[in-house]
Amino acid sequence: MAQVAIITASDSGIGKECALLLAQQGFDIGITWHSDEEGAKDTAREVVSHGVRAEIVQLDLGNLPEGALALEKLIQRLGRIDVLVNNAGAMTKAPFLDMAFDEWRKIFTVDVDGAFLCSQIAARQMVK
Repeated sequence: MAQVAIITASDSGIGKECALLLAQQGFDIGITWHSDEEGAKDTAREVVSHGVRAEIVQLDLGNLPEGALALEKLIQRLGRIDVLVNNAGAMTKAPFLDMAFDEWRKIFTVDVDGAFLCSQIAARQMVK
């Protein structure tokens, strides 16, 4: 049975490159996306070209804890999880001195709380 890696926000950029690198190493890949479904489908096509399996799910880490539950669906589809890459992140273009606290909380929710919940969900499956 192939090992499974899930990479959050693997629809583009660093996440996509991580997915492709792990696919080249023989991992089946779980791909998540927030707003770029076409990018996720493109990543999946490239992953499959390496002879491994790819599954896609939308992940909204701005809506916690419910949003992180999509990771459970992805693990169920793939049958297991061996590696999690917490790549998803939020950002703002607001200068630090002008950033409203609410905007900071949104970033923190995705970047820290989202990574925590995804790691917890993955770890619970890994120890089974």
